Amino acid sequence: MKTFEGVLTALATPFRNGKLDEAAYEKLVDYQLANGISGLVPIGTTGEAPLLSEAEKEKLVSICVKKAKGKIPVLAGTGSYSTEQTTLNTKRMRDLGADAALVVTPYYNRPTQRCLIEHYTAVAKANKGFPLVVYNVPTRTGTDILPDTLKALCEVEEVVALKEALGSAARVLELMEKCGKRLTVLAGDDWFVWPCMACGGRGVISVSSNIAPRQMGELVKAALKGEVERVLELHMAMAPLHRALTQESNPIPVKKALHWMGLFADELRLPLSPLAPQFHAPLREALQGLGLLS
Repeated sequence: MKTFEGVLTALATPFRNGKLDEAAYEKLVDYQLANGISGLVPIGTTGEAPLLSEAEKEKLVSICVKKAKGKIPVLAGTGSYSTEQTTLNTKRMRDLGADAALVVTPYYNRPTQRCLIEHYTAVAKANKGFPLVVYNVPTRTGTDILPDTLKALCEVEEVVALKEALGSAARVLELMEKCGKRLTVLAGDDWFVWPCMACGGRGVISVSSNIAPRQMGELVKAALKGEVERVLELHMAMAPLHRALTQESNPIPVKKALHWMGLFADELRLPLSPLAPQFHAPLREALQGLGLLS
């Protein structure tokens, strides 16, 4: 079973004139690979997955698999509010060559903890031997998967890691206590990387690394080595970018940044639209502070 740590980029999805911009996506993936990223995460929240057709999702994952060439893992987002659909999504991405599935807790219908165990167990059973990364993001789904539930899921071989976006160091410590090294914990927010890793986490599924993959990689490598002063230095340098990327709903700010960097057209799909003008200055200043814009 593969392991996942370091910086894995939650890739944004480029559009041009309402269509998927494959050339821009390939350019973004090349940028990630050239800067030593640890993994690629297509068709997640940052990738506007709910707004993509099935054919578009398959194309994006296929591009990542082709570019990665088996050297770094590709984690495809497959979660939905339906266990049956999640199972089918996961199988399809496995068949396309993805190395694992990122499976968000079912949203909107708010399953109980018992139901969550049944959900992930069913997806795993139908995709025997294929790694699953649980994604906990209560602010978006309305459901918080609790440590005792994750402890129970450690009995499911396919459940190998957790993307934790609750933003609580106490929660990560409790997960370490109950799951130990059996479950790899990855930060689900860029600002939370250092607190998460200080409590036992092994990396991040990152939005900021779309823009600054090298800098995020340096931060996580320093954290894995326990170089506290260096981590804090890098964290403080990147803090303005992390803040700027949360001014409006993800991925609105990151797509504006990628546009300014010449990688994307400035285009999203409704109900999302480009970054409001009043938020431009902090984002531009953050990019300039990291040497990413002149």
